[in-house]
Amino acid sequence: MILWINGAFGSGKTQAAHELHRRLPNSYVYDPENAGYFIRSNLPPDAKRDDFQHYPMWREFNYAMFKHMDRESDCIIIAPMTVTNPEYFDEIVGRLRRDGVQVRHFTLCASREVLLKRLRSRYEGSNSWAAQQIDRCISGLSQEVFRQHIDTDRLSIDEVVSVIAGQAGIQLLPDHRSRARKQLDRMKTKLSHVRFFG
Repeated sequence: MILWINGAFGSGKTQAAHELHRRLPNSYVYDPENAGYFIRSNLPPDAKRDDFQHYPMWREFNYAMFKHMDRESDCIIIAPMTVTNPEYFDEIVGRLRRDGVQVRHFTLCASREVLLKRLRSRYEGSNSWAAQQIDRCISGLSQEVFRQHIDTDRLSIDEVVSVIAGQAGIQLLPDHRSRARKQLDRMKTKLSHVRFFG
């Protein structure tokens, strides 16, 4: 099974993915963005695009990676990735589903104000690249193809994870971490995923 966690930047995708991973022993977090960074860093300047999702090879590579992992691994694959273009989504998720791969897709939704607040907590201001994508993401992800939608404005990460697990029909391990340990784990996740865009 693949759990694809979609949503605007700041919606909590990465935190939810890693919390799911901590409570699903037979799971693996796969980041489709990494292929984009490889492509971007290995192209001459005049061949680069402003968004690596526009490269057909990014979409083809990630489709192939998911297909390979589904065939070769028994792990639940957890993929936190923002995709707002229905055609691009179909080239990866739709194609996988047509191949018989079980993909459970969830879009984490939040208001503009909440998204900006969350971005500030990870050191990204209102002029950051991620903040500038908010309106595009909210509009694009409202489309029917991107359901199931989970409104996260008033949900904690633990609650988001419980909703995803319940809707995906998977059983989470009990969480016996102390509050301090849980906060430390989430801070590590946040810091390890801070990215700066020009």
